[in-house]
Amino acid sequence: MRVVFMGTPEFAVPSLRALAQEHQIVGVYTRPDAVSGRGSSRRPCAVKREALELGLSVSEPSSLRGRESVEFLRSLEPDVVVVAAYGMLLPPEILDVPRLGCINVHASLLPRWRGAAPIQWAILDGDEVTGVSIMQMEEGLDTGPVCATSRVEISRKSAKELTAELGEVGARTLLSALPDIESGRSEWIEQDDDKATYARKIVKADVAIRPGMETAEAMRRLRASSDQASTRVLIAGRGATLVELRGSDEAIPDGMVRVDRSALLLGLSDGAIEIVRMKPDGKSEMGGVDWARGMRVTGDEHWEGTL
Repeated sequence: MRVVFMGTPEFAVPSLRALAQEHQIVGVYTRPDAVSGRGSSRRPCAVKREALELGLSVSEPSSLRGRESVEFLRSLEPDVVVVAAYGMLLPPEILDVPRLGCINVHASLLPRWRGAAPIQWAILDGDEVTGVSIMQMEEGLDTGPVCATSRVEISRKSAKELTAELGEVGARTLLSALPDIESGRSEWIEQDDDKATYARKIVKADVAIRPGMETAEAMRRLRASSDQASTRVLIAGRGATLVELRGSDEAIPDGMVRVDRSALLLGLSDGAIEIVRMKPDGKSEMGGVDWARGMRVTGDEHWEGTL
């Protein structure tokens, strides 16, 4: 089939790579290069980097609205448009161009977690299982009928780990679904709107931890964090970004810090967590207990959450 692919982050790369092996990719759409760093340099997204390595034509429109956008897509003569975490809503005039419609690889078991951050919210909410849905796109936000799903256990995976796994699962599910989509044999199942939940974009407050919180929630928040929304603390007034935590059986008063020969521990409402890895402000990543020794943290200090 002639396929136009629309995607941006790492999650979408396995689907693009898989499609390129079995179908004719006639165009790739990504979001415009993001500005990063103090020098305001532009860094291409993961899909753009992969598309260029595959020798594919890349378009980076700031909008898909207007006659020119429709005519350009129509000129590519796509049989289908495949979308995976593109980050831009497709207007009705774009949805109507491909003869087989626009198909979305969505990182949740719809109708649960429609929206921008389904992986992170599945972790934050304590879901045991998530997955991927192959969905026919329509004007609503992730509201279209679904023809295929695959389930994935969340366990203790971080958002980064789960994103990588779901990206691969999504690519396999997409490829297995496309032949039936092309032939018209797919069974499209409408979503139950009454069961829908929404995964808005994650902000720093969503992954912040603080005294008074239970250890399980603190662990989930760190697993859902990212470079864009990190989990930060102040220990004895010194700021740090948490990288890796581990549960502890130690009984430590809520809001207090304890340091022993092998661990830096923070007290919570129902126990304690050990800081295994951290990135102190202005320094490189290091072990929690190594930082505590270097800063001469005695264990009589308090800790608090911060953004």
